[in-house]
Amino acid sequence: MTADIGEDLHRTRTIESVATLPSAPARSLDSNVIVESKIASHHSFKHDQEDIENTLELNEQMDQKTVNEEDIIPDGGLRAWLVVLGAFFTQFTAFGTASSWCVQQNHFEQNVFSSVPNAQLQLSFAGTLMEVCVDMMGPLVQILSNKFGYRAVLIAGAFLMVLGLEMAGFTSQIWHLYLTQGVLFGTGASFMFVTAMNAAPQWFDKRRGLALGLISSGSGAGGLILPFILTPLNNTIGIGWSYRVLGFIILGCAIVSCVCIKMRSKSPKQPTRKLKELFNFEVLKDVNYCLWVLGSMIGLMGFFIPYFFLPSHATYLGISSENSSVVVAVMSASNFLGRISIGFIADRFGRLNTDIVCLLITGLSAVTIWMFAYTFEVLLAFAVVFGFFCASYFTLLSPITATILGMERYPTGLSILLLSNCVSVFGPSIASAVESTVDAEPYLAYKVFTGVVYLLGGLILCVLKVRMTKSVFANI
Repeated sequence: MTADIGEDLHRTRTIESVATLPSAPARSLDSNVIVESKIASHHSFKHDQEDIENTLELNEQMDQKTVNEEDIIPDGGLRAWLVVLGAFFTQFTAFGTASSWCVQQNHFEQNVFSSVPNAQLQLSFAGTLMEVCVDMMGPLVQILSNKFGYRAVLIAGAFLMVLGLEMAGFTSQIWHLYLTQGVLFGTGASFMFVTAMNAAPQWFDKRRGLALGLISSGSGAGGLILPFILTPLNNTIGIGWSYRVLGFIILGCAIVSCVCIKMRSKSPKQPTRKLKELFNFEVLKDVNYCLWVLGSMIGLMGFFIPYFFLPSHATYLGISSENSSVVVAVMSASNFLGRISIGFIADRFGRLNTDIVCLLITGLSAVTIWMFAYTFEVLLAFAVVFGFFCASYFTLLSPITATILGMERYPTGLSILLLSNCVSVFGPSIASAVESTVDAEPYLAYKVFTGVVYLLGGLILCVLKVRMTKSVFANI
């Protein structure tokens, strides 16, 4: 029994000693839990990091896919052809009206300002000022589009065009036409034309020549249709109401343009760029581009002369005003067909090649056919040939500029090219000054001037072709 008591006492002390020991096993268990928790957290963080990396990689792939899709030029499709339709009507309104100016000028000269000395010269300056405004506003259009967006520029252009024509209907002095049809209409036409020509090439590549030919044909269509509208209106309701009717026609066409024209880029709106970022004047160091501008500028000096003075020449030959309008209409119809055909031909045989050939043929037509045009039939023949081949510059100015500079420098190149046209539009005024000072057959100076500048421009572009291709027969 004594032994049992001793054994119980030993067991009690052992239990007490165990109870008084530090709780090492418990702390060891807690540490294991913490370690396991940290390991689990590390694995969870690693998985989260992998998920984030995978998400970022997926987003990059999606962004790259979007960029690649935007880099693929559609070269057709409903949206692209709607842009062509809208740009077609900008040409119809801007250059169709300009082509029809000769009808209005002839009416003013014969019926309104017949007693004004040098009325023909003064009236021709209104058409010149209109073309200057169309060409010189290119840089301003870029600045405004960058700040307010292309859609606002289109709407402003439509408003200015319609306002200019409506105000021209109240003309009582020649200088009124300088402000209305010259400045207001010319500025609005430039806003719409430059915006359209910046948008259209973005939608086409291999068929760019054809698309821009269709767009450019709007000028011929306007020159074909509008004279037949304006001539009877001038003779019946007067030139004032004729301008007002023309203003509403232009309004309808401008609405179609504003709805249909769209830039191709789907990227979010970019922040407003500085002026030095907006214009890349490095293009002026490109010798090929400078030759292109020089040849085009010289050749274009002869473009407006037949459109301005052919009706007056017809009147001088004893041809009626109705038949004079027919001459302009035939030239515009030929111009309409020429712009489409030249765009199609240029895609096959080279855009610069086509422009050179057209310039040379146009110049030859002036010093051969027009030089000996003393009858209505010969005038019609000249109108057909000149109208068809003179269309090359306006059809091919965008694709040739893009070929020389690339699309990145294209907007600046187009603006400078159009700005250089401000010199060209003084061609009719220069020819008129020469005509009034030389003692020669009437209208001879116009014929010679037109032929010489076209031939000289074609020869300069021949030099450009040889520089770019090192060959006379290369396809470019």
